[in-house]
Amino acid sequence: MRVAPPIELSAEQRTTLEAWANGRKSQVRVAERARVVLLAAEGKQNLEIAAILSISVQKAARWRWRFLAKGLPGLEKDAPRPGRLPLIAPDKVAEVIRLTTLEKPAHATHWSTRSMAKHMGISDTSVLRIWRAHGLKPHRSATFKVSNDPLFAEKLEAVVGLYLSPPEHAIVLCVDEKSQVQALDRTQPGLPLKRGRAETMTHDYKRYGTTTLFAAMDAATGRVISLCQQRHRHQEWLKFLCLIDEATPQDRQIHLIADNYATHKHPVGCENSNGTIPLTSLVLHPFARLAECPSCAGN
Repeated sequence: MRVAPPIELSAEQRTTLEAWANGRKSQVRVAERARVVLLAAEGKQNLEIAAILSISVQKAARWRWRFLAKGLPGLEKDAPRPGRLPLIAPDKVAEVIRLTTLEKPAHATHWSTRSMAKHMGISDTSVLRIWRAHGLKPHRSATFKVSNDPLFAEKLEAVVGLYLSPPEHAIVLCVDEKSQVQALDRTQPGLPLKRGRAETMTHDYKRYGTTTLFAAMDAATGRVISLCQQRHRHQEWLKFLCLIDEATPQDRQIHLIADNYATHKHPVGCENSNGTIPLTSLVLHPFARLAECPSCAGN
C-alpha cells in the first residue's frame, strides 16, 4: 500500500489553516482545502481524508501535494489552466499586425476594425482584440519635429539647468508672450455667485480688438510681471524688458528664459534709467543673462 508523504505544520501555518477551515467568511473551496491539509497533518491518508470530507481521493491527494509544493499561497488560488484553444491561427494574427503597421487599405487613410475584418475574413471584435493585445491604434497619429538648431544640446542644458539647479541668490524668469488675445466684454453685467445659483453672464459680447500679453514668471516664487500692448514688435518687447528692469533688484543676477522668436533678437535697443539696452545682449542689469530655448524645442 502506497503511503502519502507526511505534512508538518508550524504554529503559524496551523493557526491560519484553522481560521480558513472555521471562518464564516472563508471561501468554501479554501475552507475545504484547509481541512484536507489539517487532516493530513494529523497523519491521515488520502483515503481516510476523502471519506471524512466526502471528496474524491484524487482531490485529497492534489491538495496535499499542492501544499507541500507551494505552502499556504498554493491553497488560496487555483492553478492556471490552459483555457480555450485560440480560434484564430497565429499566422493570421501576424498578418493582421503586418497589414496594420506596414500597409494601408485602398481609398482609406488607415485600417478600421470592419475593413480589416472583411479583408482577413474574421470578426471585427477579433481584430479589436488583436489590436488591443499588441497596443495598436491605427486611427491615431502623432506629430514630431526634429530640431535643426546646431546648438540644441548647449541650449537645452542651459535651460533645464536653470530650472533644476538655479544659481544661488539669482532670479530666474521664464519669459513669453501671447499675441492675438481677444479683448471681449459682455453686453450686460452678470449676477454674482450666491447660494443655490451660479454666477451668470450674457451669451453675447462686444469685441474690442486684440491685445498682446507679455509675462515673466519667477521660477522660484511664482511671481508674475506682466504687460499688455497693442502690437507685438521688438519695440513692445523692449518696453517689457524695461519693466522687468524696474521691477527687479539691481544687485541680483537675472536669468531670462525665452524662446528664439525673431522679435527677441532685434539689434536695436531702447532707453531706460540705466541707459541704452541692446536687445541682442539683454544688458538689463550688470549681471543679466539670457537662456534661449532651441529651435523647435516645443515639438
